Amino acid sequence: MIGYLKGKVLDLTLESALIAVNGVGYEVFCSGAAFSKLARGNEGEVYTVMQVKEDGISLYGFADLKEKQLFLRLTSVQGVGAKMALSLLSAMRPDELSACIASADVKRLSAVKGVGKKTADRIILELHGKISANEILGGEGAPAAVASPEDEDALSALMNLGFTRQESTRAVERARKGGAKSLEEIIAAALKQM
Repeated sequence: MIGYLKGKVLDLTLESALIAVNGVGYEVFCSGAAFSKLARGNEGEVYTVMQVKEDGISLYGFADLKEKQLFLRLTSVQGVGAKMALSLLSAMRPDELSACIASADVKRLSAVKGVGKKTADRIILELHGKISANEILGGEGAPAAVASPEDEDALSALMNLGFTRQESTRAVERARKGGAKSLEEIIAAALKQM
């Protein structure tokens, strides 16, 4: 799984960026915040989510881990695909979007192009309890952002085993504090703590 890219930005289109990393060009569909950090000809970086479907493999890019995590939550909602989640993240900053969900602001969510009232209701219904005030305000009670691509891969592996994102994040943080460095060490140490 590709969780992070850093390389030269070869091209920018209306919906994607072409980033060259070690001689390979990756086409990444980016959020508005990620686009604002990229400039053609310069080095750029994005946190990514790779989706594998029957019709192909797609990479989605984000400015930071908070935005990436919110994308993963949005796409877990039935009826919300990657393009709709990107539209929401491009229309609002992650904190604003989290606040809309937490305050059940259907009107503001449904104002985003492509998001109808029924979809906005579903997003609020499914994510309302999963977004805390600490995450909205960035308080100390929120789980810390995972710092490296190895940590993101470990998080993904733990979540695929059925653990929640919050449980997985805490276990990865404890594994790191315990001295785990490689992906295998992080996963093994995290599983011992679950």
